[in-house]
Amino acid sequence: MNILAVTACATGVAHTFMAKRALEDAAKKQGHQIKVETQGATGIENELTQAEVDAADILILAVEVGIAKKERFENVKKVEMPIGTVIKNADSLIRKIEEKLNT
Repeated sequence: MNILAVTACATGVAHTFMAKRALEDAAKKQGHQIKVETQGATGIENELTQAEVDAADILILAVEVGIAKKERFENVKKVEMPIGTVIKNADSLIRKIEEKLNT
C-alpha cells in the first residue's frame, strides 16, 4: 500500500512525533510505503504534495486538533482516529486497513 498520514496533537510536540514514528515503523515492517506529515508547534513538516495525495491508497489522520490545509484530502480514502490509538496500536491499524482495502 501507499499510505499517507497526518499527525497532530493538542500541543503539537511529543504525541505528534510519537504517532509519526509508530506509523512509519508499522508500515515499513509490513512492507508498505508511507509518508507522514506532522502539524505541530513548528508548523507543517514533511508536507504532503497534491500528487502524493492523489496517488495514495489511504490517508490516516491521527489528529486531536483541527489541521491546516485539510481540503487537500477531500477526494482520498481516509480514516481518522485519536492520536493515542495510533501510538498504541499502529501495527494492528495498518493490518486492518490493508484487509479492508483488499476486500
